[in-house]
Amino acid sequence: MQLKVQAPAKINLSLDILGKRPDGYHEVSMVMQAVSLYDIVTVSDEVADCKQSDVLVTCDVAGIPTDESNIVCKAYRAFLRYTAVEPKKISIDIQKNIPSQAGLAGGSTDAAAVILALNRIFDTKLTTEQMCEIGTNVGADVPFCIVGGTKLASGIGTTMSKLPSLTKCDILICKPDVSVSTAQAYEKADSRESKMFVATEEVVKHIFHRNLRAVSQCLYNDFEAVMQIPQISDIKKLMLKNKALGACMSGSGSAVFGIFLNEKKAAKCKDKMSEQFDKLFLCTPIKDGCKIV
Repeated sequence: MQLKVQAPAKINLSLDILGKRPDGYHEVSMVMQAVSLYDIVTVSDEVADCKQSDVLVTCDVAGIPTDESNIVCKAYRAFLRYTAVEPKKISIDIQKNIPSQAGLAGGSTDAAAVILALNRIFDTKLTTEQMCEIGTNVGADVPFCIVGGTKLASGIGTTMSKLPSLTKCDILICKPDVSVSTAQAYEKADSRESKMFVATEEVVKHIFHRNLRAVSQCLYNDFEAVMQIPQISDIKKLMLKNKALGACMSGSGSAVFGIFLNEKKAAKCKDKMSEQFDKLFLCTPIKDGCKIV
């Protein structure tokens, strides 16, 4: 059996770091949104030969690891442990459209796609909740990538509550050639004084009120706030100058997204920004996570 899975990117409408736990993880509160920018992950058990491993990973983008260090292999191992099924030789091909090291869950969504496909290939009939449980052992964003939509995430980011869908809008994502160290960002967040506000609460309130303008004006990311990266600030200013309702860095960065009332305004901003940036993506909010196509 060969299955093709659409694996969507995510953005963070809010990201509040509430503190470090005794186990080393961080408590967070954030609103996550799936968007129509997809990797295509093809999973098959029709494998002629896997010489050194029972998983053969291929990818169309140079620099993406195709050995055991790829998160999709971790997803396969976690699936086997959870289900205790007899292992098969599996091939996983990743057609990469989501930029890496961007805070868009590009690796996590590929892992989520693999769990979804393996459930069908092995006919294990797992529920969404059970697949999310496997995902929790793979990466904090993996459960969200399985379910998608608009979610409030708490705990270490794996406890999710459903929110009303984000009001119809268009989103422009820009990935600059700058990298962000997640470890360093957490370190800076840990060393600051206690926060006096939680932006997520405001974002959630305005999502329930279906007020896109208010949501857009409340976008917030603690990583962006503590890292103070000039390029991120410049991109946000450029988006706001070109009719974005709001703009923010996603996840641990370095991608920045802007929310627009319509596609025409988003496309016009993209044209303007293409003079300076290569990696620009137009997309919309979606209600799903990974989907077999």
